Amino acid sequence: MYRVARPVLKPLTSNLFGGFGGPLLTLNRSKRFYSSKFPSEIELDGQTFKTDEWTNVPPYILELTKRQLHQDVNHPIGILKELVETTFKDMGYTYYNDFKPLVTPFQNFDVLGFPQDHPGRSKSDTYYLNKDYLLRTHTSAHEHECFQECKTPGYFITADVYRRDEVDRTHYPAFHQLEGARLWSQEDEDWELQMLKDIAAIPQTDIIVEDPFRENKTFNSENPKQDYMTDRQCELASLHLKKTIEYLVNQVFENARISAKLAGSTEEYLNEPLKVRWVEAYFPWTSPSWEIEVWWKGEWLECCGCGVVQNQVLRNSNLGEHKFGWAFGIGLDRIAMLLFGIPDIRLFWSLDERFKNQFVQGRISTFAPYSKYPGIKRDVSFWLPPDSQLHVNDVMEIIRSKGGDLIENVTLIDEFLHPKTKKTSQCYRINYQSMDRNLTREEINKIQEGVEQELIENFNVKIR
Repeated sequence: MYRVARPVLKPLTSNLFGGFGGPLLTLNRSKRFYSSKFPSEIELDGQTFKTDEWTNVPPYILELTKRQLHQDVNHPIGILKELVETTFKDMGYTYYNDFKPLVTPFQNFDVLGFPQDHPGRSKSDTYYLNKDYLLRTHTSAHEHECFQECKTPGYFITADVYRRDEVDRTHYPAFHQLEGARLWSQEDEDWELQMLKDIAAIPQTDIIVEDPFRENKTFNSENPKQDYMTDRQCELASLHLKKTIEYLVNQVFENARISAKLAGSTEEYLNEPLKVRWVEAYFPWTSPSWEIEVWWKGEWLECCGCGVVQNQVLRNSNLGEHKFGWAFGIGLDRIAMLLFGIPDIRLFWSLDERFKNQFVQGRISTFAPYSKYPGIKRDVSFWLPPDSQLHVNDVMEIIRSKGGDLIENVTLIDEFLHPKTKKTSQCYRINYQSMDRNLTREEINKIQEGVEQELIENFNVKIR
């Protein structure tokens, strides 16, 4: 939920979820953005939109909105979504899977309390059709609607989301999030009895749980309870939330374990008990807040951001003063990469039958690589003009727009300030590698030329 960095399943060297599905704070955002030439009108989902100075969504991103991978029951993303929905069947949740990616700034930012200067609103972060419409950056863009219309105690939203970002094997401008929430009412006389009943209904697991905040330590001055809730309400909401996520994590990682063993793996970690630990976190839209980490393959992996929903968010959804509950968010792509053994996030978008035919509804199977084509590395180096506002995401967008899924990763490998001229130089290394065929130097040269030309035209750089 809420601009949560997508989950990256690797050691804790960085904030992998950033919250419920995207970084909450990003510094030094450029005021300028990559703005190639756009037509006067853009069509999406049968509607026509006039472009303006905010328009920055390229055609290849608009094409991705048509794919709806989470709706494909034979695709890893769709299989994982179905696993979660099956896990929580008949437990009081409504599933929302049909929301279109086009939303308004009100839906994506305003109703959630994003300040006007929040970096998430930047054109360096977000794809805009025009000033009035954008591609959602998180599933929470539909939270307002779900809180108002949901007839069950809780809900799950699964959807594709879009963000301008770096380019590597675990980042893609389109990805998928799963968000969950559940509410109770202080006006119900038997709210405590109902909550205890709901907690007891969550299936038990064999997970080893490390949680120093569970017994009479649910909140503290650094991770506070909201004043409108009682201590008991906060305690029970937190307990229900944590047991729900532990159950979800158990189902996902146990399926990963079974899949690996069926594929013939004999690694020691497959015989270890599943361990999780809870750590305190900060998200502007929940308090108290936590993250759950999973011990997997000898390292702790951040897996989910969550917390007790801020009352202001519920009041913004016209639910009044008496509702309280929890919310969490998970990025599905990195979980699916782990679950299915998929080494590169680009593969999810492949149309190659050798990828598609490996997966069948209701079955977790480990991906079998079908080829490894040689890659080609190229550098692009340039001097920035004085007072340049070029942002790394602008460079990434230009490179991806020219090379598409032939781009494996892009890295800023060098940046320095010339001591005499005071000019700044940057050098980006581009790794080209197709998942389906051999590349030719001629086509790579053409892409490189296009990248350099776009940088010159849009940001007035001087190629070195």
